[in-house]
Amino acid sequence: MNKTLLWMAFISIIVIVSVAGTFYYFQTLVKEKVVVSTTTSLYDTGLLDTIEDRFEAKHSIDLYFISVGTGQAIQHAERGDVDVLLVHDPLRELQFLESGYGVCRKIIAYNFFTIVGPEEDPAGIEGLYPLEAMSKIAVAGRKGEVTWVSRGDDSGTHAKEKKLWSEAGYDWEVIREEAWYIESGTGMGKTLQIANELEAYTLADAGTYLKYFNDNLIALKVLVNQGEELLNAYSVIAVNLEKRPNINFEGAITFIKFLISEEGQEIIGNYGKETYGQNLFYPTVNLLEENTYSTLVQWIQNYAFFDGSECPPEYRNDHPELYP
Repeated sequence: MNKTLLWMAFISIIVIVSVAGTFYYFQTLVKEKVVVSTTTSLYDTGLLDTIEDRFEAKHSIDLYFISVGTGQAIQHAERGDVDVLLVHDPLRELQFLESGYGVCRKIIAYNFFTIVGPEEDPAGIEGLYPLEAMSKIAVAGRKGEVTWVSRGDDSGTHAKEKKLWSEAGYDWEVIREEAWYIESGTGMGKTLQIANELEAYTLADAGTYLKYFNDNLIALKVLVNQGEELLNAYSVIAVNLEKRPNINFEGAITFIKFLISEEGQEIIGNYGKETYGQNLFYPTVNLLEENTYSTLVQWIQNYAFFDGSECPPEYRNDHPELYP
């Protein structure tokens, strides 16, 4: 009798464990997923790891990031391979909205691009305004005195660089063929390391530069970091469900709401402060809603607003709660 009871108890335990294991397996298998195509300048800093941990602790959603340049990120979104974009190229963001592929754009953060180079600064650009600095680098480059390393990867940073060359009076298609101009074809972190090895100049977002400098991966110095021309704004955009019916639109909106929430903005604003002694990124939601710093807000509006808005009404997809 006792042996029978023991066997029955043993079998019951096996069944319970098996059922629980099967339930866990299927729960894991069918767990909701949101795929985000993002820039290397966000990913390389480690910020997205922190966002992922905090988001997944609140939601039964698995975040998956694909780190590429903005141009490639938008291609992923247009094909429906991802649910959300995190990018920093306003011109192409507008084109993405106008093409019907993107909706519910929100500007979530900003920082500044910096022109970095060797400590010796052979082009003599330290402290200059951005366009003057770019011109002096080109002049010195043509004399064989300096080298410039471009990402050359159709990223948001690459787009900003080309814009700076144009505003400084140079044809990018011409200078890219010159010996002093090198294209890495890689992300921000690797480009910084190449520029470091060559003792060259490059354009970098402040967040990636600070991480690589403080981690002793590069010795390049920030030489130019002032001026409206160097503003860098990051936006999140959901892929339009009407264009790509297979994407997880509701999951994308949940992620967007997290990024613009008080918690999400706090993560962005506090990330890296203790490690690097300063912000890698600055949150924008309250800044834009409250218009606290009028000059900075004007810069952001000039650079990243479309028709006076971060997302014109026709692209809001019936989500007015995202906008003040």
